[in-house]
Amino acid sequence: MNALKEKSRELDAADQLKRFRDEFHIPLQDGKPQIYLVGNSLGLQPKRTRDFVMQELDSWQNLGVRGHFSGDFPWMPYHEFLTETMADIVGARNDEVVMMNSLTTNLHLMMATFYRPTKERFKILIEAHSFPSDSQAAESQISFHGFDPASGLVTVGGDANSPISTASIVDAIEQHKSELALVLLPGVQYYTGQVFDISTIVAAAHKYEIPVGFDLAHAVGNVELQLHDWDVDFAVWCSYKYLNSGPGSVGGCFIHQRHANDTQKVRLAGWWGHDKTTRFEMKNEFQPIPTAEGWQLSNPPILSMAAIRASLDVFRECGMARLLEKSKLMTQFLEDCLLEMVGNIVEIITPEQRGCQLSLTLNPESLTGKEVHARLESSRVEADWREPNAIRIAPVPLYNSFDDCYQFAEILQQCSTD
Repeated sequence: MNALKEKSRELDAADQLKRFRDEFHIPLQDGKPQIYLVGNSLGLQPKRTRDFVMQELDSWQNLGVRGHFSGDFPWMPYHEFLTETMADIVGARNDEVVMMNSLTTNLHLMMATFYRPTKERFKILIEAHSFPSDSQAAESQISFHGFDPASGLVTVGGDANSPISTASIVDAIEQHKSELALVLLPGVQYYTGQVFDISTIVAAAHKYEIPVGFDLAHAVGNVELQLHDWDVDFAVWCSYKYLNSGPGSVGGCFIHQRHANDTQKVRLAGWWGHDKTTRFEMKNEFQPIPTAEGWQLSNPPILSMAAIRASLDVFRECGMARLLEKSKLMTQFLEDCLLEMVGNIVEIITPEQRGCQLSLTLNPESLTGKEVHARLESSRVEADWREPNAIRIAPVPLYNSFDDCYQFAEILQQCSTD
């Protein structure tokens, strides 16, 4: 038997988290389970999600409006049922985290508070090849405040296939320290899968009192985060990738305690962020909750949050420490398989500072990378194509197996040959 195949079986047999694979619905293709490696795009559905959502549908059916205050999980405080586990995942205090809105909506809300440009300091530092919604949000905020995005963005990074060194980010902060009003970067770069050195970046910016925010869409539930200890000003994320909460599910937000507890902090306000004890007195005087909840706008979508609660229930049982340990082992095994089996045609552009994503560029003799990706899709492999020339794969430790990793490399080898 192939040595890598044998090793995959040994690793799966020794895997203390293998039972969690049975907690998820694995899509079928031609009657067989897919090799699903796109949890960095949309996580799989936990089997318990249906029960959690049905519980709230039943409450709506049987209780009507009284469901806001009755039942095992009343809707009024429903978002609070998500806070503790979510705070554990991102390394935060409970009062620093709230699940609300969508990622880019939360990003705009955070920039309303933390991007306070002046004539002298109005620029935003961002990666040159950021996820489009981040750069579009930043540009629109610059324009909204009356400045020109062409001169208002400071970009770091050159070649999209290359990692961005921490030193180059620190150098850019030093070079533009008198012009920067905000540093906005990802926790994990979506295209290459690079993990950023958050604590070093924050320290470099705070040296000049520049606030720092992070888009954690590809980091949350994937890599270690210690947002409170790293002194991050704010962070935003979605919940439908590694958090497995369903397409378009509600996002999350972190606001450091020193800001979250400051009720005088400028913000775009809505009544769900108003002091809970007086909210229903219906006065038009805004009294923000002295936590991250003070940035809420409206009452939360319960059915979406029920799906999030189901997913976080799995995370609570598993624990991030064990998840990260398996993630490192599995991603390294996948890399070993790729280098040994298809190293002649594959370049892994993801650096060692990574989570569970590997991004590949392919150079087969007579096929394009896109053609290889199409072949993979017809061979029960769900992988992710990203322009201009990358296949992104993410062996998610909650539901992928080591055999998935071996099979992917084997099928990639077959699909790369004419």
